[in-house]
Amino acid sequence: MSEIFGRISSEESMGLLDGPGIRYVVFLQGCQLRCLYCHNPETWAMQGESYLITPQQLVEKICRYKPYFGKDGGVTFSGGEPLLQPKFLLECLKLCKSKGVHTALDTAGVGFGDYGEILKYTDLVILDVKAVEEDEYKKITGKPIAEFKRFLSACQLQEKPMWIRQVIVPNLNDDTRHIQLLKDFIAPLKNVQKVELLPYKTIGLHKYQSLNLPNRLGDIPDMDEEKCKKLEELL
Repeated sequence: MSEIFGRISSEESMGLLDGPGIRYVVFLQGCQLRCLYCHNPETWAMQGESYLITPQQLVEKICRYKPYFGKDGGVTFSGGEPLLQPKFLLECLKLCKSKGVHTALDTAGVGFGDYGEILKYTDLVILDVKAVEEDEYKKITGKPIAEFKRFLSACQLQEKPMWIRQVIVPNLNDDTRHIQLLKDFIAPLKNVQKVELLPYKTIGLHKYQSLNLPNRLGDIPDMDEEKCKKLEELL
């Protein structure tokens, strides 16, 4: 049997915003979506600026930080899109669970299907909701919404604890109609523990210039944080 390797964009050893407690955050390379507001375009290409590592090597690094995790922390697999490397991700999750490490998946829910086994070893799903309407989802991501819905159905089938996140962008989805759509979308979901609206930031625009990629949002400014908080209160 050939050894499994994962392609990693970067790692963060003491993350505080990527799930409960102190997290070891692994950013996997590759993403099928091309979101208008993406701040990590360097993670899109599967072969991008990344390095190879085995699940055993990665989990060994993660476990060095177990003393810092406490009862609430653990590891978060993010990206890019972690679901694009399912064999590697599954093996990492299994190893983490065997070591008693809490596992979180920060995902847009667009991989290659057959998510059931991965979710068995996932303690928390942090789901990035791009949009809830088909047309707007495709406008923002460049892809149909169907695969996202398949992943969400798999989460609901296993009744996985979930955090829901959505990036709020000026003149795109920063109005009460979009908030009501999101509210209606969340209402029937099981095990939603937290909902966060994340204000859009222009901090990643320099990456587009360095990669010779167009900035499709133009001169749209940072989202006003106070307005974003008020919209979050409506949820």
